[in-house]
Amino acid sequence: MHTGRCLCGAVHFSASDVESQYHACHCGMCRRWGGSPMFAVPAESVAFSGTENLARYKSSQWAERGFCRLCGSHLFYYLAPAEQYFMAVGTFDDPTPFALSREIFVDHKPADYSFAGDLERWTEAQTLAHFSSNDEDG
Repeated sequence: MHTGRCLCGAVHFSASDVESQYHACHCGMCRRWGGSPMFAVPAESVAFSGTENLARYKSSQWAERGFCRLCGSHLFYYLAPAEQYFMAVGTFDDPTPFALSREIFVDHKPADYSFAGDLERWTEAQTLAHFSSNDEDG
């Protein structure tokens, strides 16, 4: 079980079945939403407290983005067809168990920064193909 919260503490969460590997998403929507890539880790089960302060924005036909109404902290990307949360790594109380393993939408990444290391790097087409093959379109 992993726990976390938004910046102001109005929204807390507990997550189970959280993967240890997270990805950096360079898609235009993630970069516009947070001003940078989104670092997110898949979680199968997430419970929230302070839900009166939790806002959900339907960003596409298949996904929602969740944030705190009070402080604006970005908490998650929710992939509706798979009923799966991708939790923002920086919101966990202890992010040390997680490691960056993949960059997605690398063909949308601005040229002025790069992540070091031996990471998987998927283009938009590869990312969409992966999620489509798992019945998780996009």
